[in-house]
Amino acid sequence: MTIATSGDEFLLTTPSLYPEVDFPEDSGLDDLQKLFEPEWIWQSYCRRFGRPTADPRRIHIRQFSHSPGRAAIVSYEMEWRADEYIPSQPLAIRVERGKPVELLRYPEDSRLPGLNRAAHPETALELMHRHIFAIRPRRVGVELIRYRPTSRAVLRHKSGRVRFYARVMRPNAVPPLLKAQELIGHSGFVVPRLAGCWAEGGVVWFSEIPGKNLRQNIRRGITPDPSLLLDGLQTLWSASPEQPGGRPFNLSGAYERAKRSFRHNARDNIAALRNLNDATKSLDPFVRSWRPTCIAHNDFYDDQMLVLRDGRIALVDFEEAGPGDPMLDVGNFLAHLRWAFLFGRKRSADGSGAFYQQFRNAALDRFRWSEEELRFREAVCLFRICTNTIRRPQKDWRSGLEAGLSLVNETLG
Repeated sequence: MTIATSGDEFLLTTPSLYPEVDFPEDSGLDDLQKLFEPEWIWQSYCRRFGRPTADPRRIHIRQFSHSPGRAAIVSYEMEWRADEYIPSQPLAIRVERGKPVELLRYPEDSRLPGLNRAAHPETALELMHRHIFAIRPRRVGVELIRYRPTSRAVLRHKSGRVRFYARVMRPNAVPPLLKAQELIGHSGFVVPRLAGCWAEGGVVWFSEIPGKNLRQNIRRGITPDPSLLLDGLQTLWSASPEQPGGRPFNLSGAYERAKRSFRHNARDNIAALRNLNDATKSLDPFVRSWRPTCIAHNDFYDDQMLVLRDGRIALVDFEEAGPGDPMLDVGNFLAHLRWAFLFGRKRSADGSGAFYQQFRNAALDRFRWSEEELRFREAVCLFRICTNTIRRPQKDWRSGLEAGLSLVNETLG
């Protein structure tokens, strides 16, 4: 295979693509299938950015986001052989109906105007001097934690012994994040301190909280007292901020997006479609009738939390905090525990199943909730989690989606 660049032709060895997946065609997006063709991806990369000094060994599909008939974006990671000493490189390709194909190579992202400067040590140092430190630090180290192209990124900035998490987003997302941080401060959890903000660039710095990831602890069987979590939540639900504000949780929007995705991607899977139809018969009326009742976290689950040395729990992700539903917070936590136990890679050694029952019983005993009402909330959260089988695709994503939707119906009873 050859590719033309600046009038010259050179031989390209196409890197392998993994996992090897395919999705149904989308009549509104002619280029969708190309996002899973390694030859086309590699040609597009070289045309856009030039051929690197060494060819990557493989291209890893990290995430797939698809709005049927409208747009799709696939995040990849270009991986080189270990003896090349080249760090892996995030890449994304976006297709949108009626628009040219767009390639994004980290940290250049037109929708995240502050990312390029926050991602390089020299410019990150200047930003931190301007927005955090009164005295200019000598040097800053930068580590990429997470990157979702066109949407957000999380970087760790290190200056000596001081560490911050820099959240990079679209500038219009900064005010809602700051409001969410204010609201979550009314909870009984430890919350990262706001250290600095560059609103125009969409960069907000929070202090790092040292602790152990709660999800990892639970999976190893190191579980907290459920009352620690319920106490923290209850103080949040009971809080009456002077200016409540915040964005009401959009359960209907999230549910409808998931439903559209399932209808498109499961259209050739009779069993999955049957499971989908059964689930939506029960969930549609529930979602239509659902209303926020108080301030809530709205995305509460174990991977959002840290366990500190003194046993306290810290909440490190809270972007969705605002008007919501207490039972939905608990239902979401239960849904993630159950999904991990049933579909995780190390199910036999996972302590999530035991803690699921312990936490569920504790919540029902404390709040005297209706078990049926809690089941609906757990089920709608499981329904949304089923999108993981598409967003983080594996070869067996079709059977994973079918099994996930079956679990939703089992939960609904």
